Amino acid sequence: MPSRTATRRTPKFKGVFRIMQLTLAPVFTDNMVLQQGMPVPVWGMTEAGATVTVRFAGQEKKAKSAADGRWLVRLAPLSASSAPQRLEISAQRGRGRPVRTELQNVLVGEVWICSGQSNMEWPLSLTRNAEAEIAGAAFPGIRLCTVPKRSVEQPATDIPGCTWSICAPDSVPTFSAVGYLFGRELHSRLGVPIGLINSSWGGTVAEAWVSREGLLGQAELREMVEKHERDLPNLELVRAGWRAEIAKIEERTKDTGDTGWPRGWADLPESAGVWQDMDLPSIWQSRGLNFSGILWFRKTVEVPDAWAGKDLRLAVGATDKSDITYFNNVKVGSVTIQERPDAWSFRRTYTVPGSLVRAGRNVIAVRVHSDKFAGGMTGPADSMHLCCPELPETAPMPLAGSWRYAIEATYGLVQLPPEPPGPGNPNYPSALFNGMISPLCPFAMRGAIWYQGESNADRPRQYRVLFPTLIRDWRRALGQDSLAFYFVQLANYLAVLPQPAESRWAELREAQMLALRLPHTGMAVIIDIGDEQDIHPRNKQDVGLRLALNALHQTYGHQEVVPCGPLFKEARREGRAFRVTFDHVGGGLECRGKELQGFAVAGADGKFVWAEAHLDGETVVVADPTVPDPVAVRYAWADNPVCNLYNRAGLPAAPFRSDVS
Repeated sequence: MPSRTATRRTPKFKGVFRIMQLTLAPVFTDNMVLQQGMPVPVWGMTEAGATVTVRFAGQEKKAKSAADGRWLVRLAPLSASSAPQRLEISAQRGRGRPVRTELQNVLVGEVWICSGQSNMEWPLSLTRNAEAEIAGAAFPGIRLCTVPKRSVEQPATDIPGCTWSICAPDSVPTFSAVGYLFGRELHSRLGVPIGLINSSWGGTVAEAWVSREGLLGQAELREMVEKHERDLPNLELVRAGWRAEIAKIEERTKDTGDTGWPRGWADLPESAGVWQDMDLPSIWQSRGLNFSGILWFRKTVEVPDAWAGKDLRLAVGATDKSDITYFNNVKVGSVTIQERPDAWSFRRTYTVPGSLVRAGRNVIAVRVHSDKFAGGMTGPADSMHLCCPELPETAPMPLAGSWRYAIEATYGLVQLPPEPPGPGNPNYPSALFNGMISPLCPFAMRGAIWYQGESNADRPRQYRVLFPTLIRDWRRALGQDSLAFYFVQLANYLAVLPQPAESRWAELREAQMLALRLPHTGMAVIIDIGDEQDIHPRNKQDVGLRLALNALHQTYGHQEVVPCGPLFKEARREGRAFRVTFDHVGGGLECRGKELQGFAVAGADGKFVWAEAHLDGETVVVADPTVPDPVAVRYAWADNPVCNLYNRAGLPAAPFRSDVS
């Protein structure tokens, strides 16, 4: 439902009729939630000079439409209500008959927008314990609205295809997992309806979500807009060259299909001399195979006698990107990136006909074709198993662990040229603000949750300015200076390094933390739930919960709730050591392990070394005998740090460095 529109034909003069229309902004549909406790704008289009009347919850408000037909009515603050109500709107000009429309099943409660890149977009169906989460998602008091992806040059007022739905097992699987899990916690703790608007797009940069005015207002960001506008006159020529370059790469990396060569890759015998070991799930680039191409993976399994001759269910998890899967040299399934764009993350489950199943030794083979970026069998581990549906009492056979692999083809390092601005490209300044945020303004909502930063990790210094600019820009656009804004700090990712080193991911996390200087902000630290091989942590439950803790404490005044883990306050020299103090100790500090890990110190030479650290009350004392005169201390300062400092509320400490400039 793009918008709610009513029409009425009324006589203009004898024998001629005009059509009067009344249109609501597209975010207003059946099943929606209106924000409690603050004025609620309701707006749309009709005939110029018409009187528009809005009736809801005993209120009746009127406004005149402007010369261009736009109208806006503000309802007085509403009280939360789980009882379905009607929102009635009518428009009338002069003595003509009014045109009317109404929305059904409208609730009043708390409304939040959920935005960012792929980790916010990530659906509930691909999270940890997805089946159980979906089955239990019957919450009629939670309402879901997903904004369709739209990248445009100018601020839009419409949202084609926007509609609200009731949270249920059939509506929640494709919704933002972080958004839903955050909203579920609020719904449980507050006991009021929750409205969630998912406006996110995977792989997007933060500047795409900021208005042109917002970017131009910062000297450090102005060049983004000016460069984009300088390039516009030559855009078609630039895009034609880009398309030609992409076509060459696609031709070079095209999969010609499984030719069966060399023989035996999917067969029971193992071809000699070509197979090596790899632990799965895994991205093969993280195992030293720094190329795109085609790899075969094989695993021998011992099937129990009771399974022989019975259909089996083979779950191999996600394969990045296309796969052909065999059981005893017979193809049992395939998913390609051409068939479905989410093939890189889609979890495969195939049926193995009983005619292929024998007692004892059986061979599973998976051919994975990845033409760009990462490649491999990426799981997660709990989605890789073999089971017999006819015998549910027998435990599934886990398939994660050691597999054999062989290389069929290599394409080298495939570097795709960045897409130029224009239709279909979300990564240019203001493109997503224009298409996916502007049409929502000035909808009344309590706050925003934000999970983004991976796509800006190569520009952490700039993010220090860009991210606060985004927050202030949204507040301006929505007309809410006190809009709550809670965000997720990037998870641990990439390889664990043996020694301290510089890290752009750590710098990006620092830039995120610096945004806490703005009022009504909070940060969910997830440095303990990431995956070195997967940029999309499947544990979205803790992400949603930690965002909700911030909201419960700050926005809703639940002072008994600890909002976050320890945040660095200061580091003071005490002889050869540093004493580090924190805010949000949550009843005390806690080491999860035999000894604290993740602390490093440096002397005047700036070379950091791992240091010994121990708890001393609500502080941490850090020192190393090889650095008698330390000048700086760091914690969890790495792409993927090994760290274990928490507060007693069970929330991890945020990474920090005392030598921040």
